[in-house]
Amino acid sequence: MKIKQIKHQHRRDFIADFECEHCGHIETDKQGYDDENFHENVIPKMECLKCGKKADKNYRPLKTKYPEGYQI
Repeated sequence: MKIKQIKHQHRRDFIADFECEHCGHIETDKQGYDDENFHENVIPKMECLKCGKKADKNYRPLKTKYPEGYQI
């Protein structure tokens, strides 16, 4: 899965639509957390509800809105 669009963000918590790179299935309004761990470890391990696949090895995580360790 990858982030298609972040709809709302408050501090580091966000609501986004996620899209499967394999079948194009879109999961809407899923919660996330904007830190390096979430982008680099959690998102690539998300399974698509439609096809059951995870991100490819060439998955490139997004950068966080705020630097790591920055208190908001």
